[in-house]
Amino acid sequence: MYLSFRIAGLFNPKIRAGIKGRKNVFELIQTQLENARKIHQTAWFHFTSVGEFEQAKPIIEQMKDQFRIVLTYFSPSVHEDVMKYPYADVKSYLPFDTVSNAKRMINLIEPSILVFSKFDIWPNYVWVAAQQDVPVVLIAGTLHSKSRRLYPIAKSIFKQVHKYFSLQCAISTLDAQRLASISPPDAIICVTGDTRFDRVYERAKSVSTDEEFIYGQSTLRDKVIVAGSTYHDDEMILLDAYSELEESVSTLPHLILVPHEPTPERIKEIKKELNQKELSYVLFSELEPETNLSQTDVIVIDTVGLLAKLYKIGTFAFVGGSFHGSVHNVMEPAAMAKPVIFGPTIDNSYEAKLLTYHRAGIIVRNAREMKYTFVDLLSNPKKVDKLGKIAESVIQENLGASEKTIEYIRSVVSGLVLPD
Repeated sequence: MYLSFRIAGLFNPKIRAGIKGRKNVFELIQTQLENARKIHQTAWFHFTSVGEFEQAKPIIEQMKDQFRIVLTYFSPSVHEDVMKYPYADVKSYLPFDTVSNAKRMINLIEPSILVFSKFDIWPNYVWVAAQQDVPVVLIAGTLHSKSRRLYPIAKSIFKQVHKYFSLQCAISTLDAQRLASISPPDAIICVTGDTRFDRVYERAKSVSTDEEFIYGQSTLRDKVIVAGSTYHDDEMILLDAYSELEESVSTLPHLILVPHEPTPERIKEIKKELNQKELSYVLFSELEPETNLSQTDVIVIDTVGLLAKLYKIGTFAFVGGSFHGSVHNVMEPAAMAKPVIFGPTIDNSYEAKLLTYHRAGIIVRNAREMKYTFVDLLSNPKKVDKLGKIAESVIQENLGASEKTIEYIRSVVSGLVLPD
């Protein structure tokens, strides 16, 4: 695995950043531990990237006063978020999953509990923790029906990993059943829900747009489509649909386009597509206090950290990733009472399936379907309002996972009998 990463790093800057970030990792952790709070118990949380970090945050924040908090992560995409997070004593990339690395980490951190978020589970860390009687817990556990972990060979391997979990908290009954299929018969698997519902709803309610945060915001058109976390594959469909809207609606809505990673290369790619479609546009970084947006079709967001506020001012949202590989976070616009549109690839997202089931999430499979969905929503404000309220209610009905999860975790740590 390490060799494959080294080779891939020659071509992928993100992978290179991950390899570089692991340089001298043990020394960095040692230094942070020496300067950490002197608390008897230590909770070690591991997650792969941003979404899984969000799922861990509610649990971290309920445990931080009784536990020293160690955070490890795999992907460079979450590095900056972790570095800014105030409720952790130690923050580090996870060293690659080898027996020697796992032993060194366990001996260094001396965790009272090791918590994995969602699905980023590393066998050697689980095995070594179990050998040293460290409880291993999975929170917001997911295992979708098409997961490769359910393939025969992989399944047999993961059975030898999940047998060492003290507790597995699943986001749904179906996920719990699938986790049970790769766990021993006596495994403790409980349905707690997804902690991210709590986190996202809390953030959604705290988002304020009282002050103009986009120059020219007062000149936005009455209808605004916010396309969040998009990739090139999503944008090809999206821009085809948007460019044909003018013939079907009285007033073309503004499109706010938020690429998943607004690198200079991606922004250049988007500008080229917009020019080919003959759509007028402006970059967020180019806006000035006197900017008038009324004659501009597309606003391209070339910075990070604005998506929640943008969803707040949108009429409805398109969430990207679903034409690229897997849909991104659909909870945020739903929590803000916005109908949510996405492509066909949603097996990774329990919440996208929930929204679809309740008809507040709309699957589109091509540009034609997307265009007709846009037209329907743009011409029917009562429907937009109704679907938005349903979307918010789906989020509200799934709140409370954090409290359930922390109750189980405390039982594991204290050695008490688990609650019914």
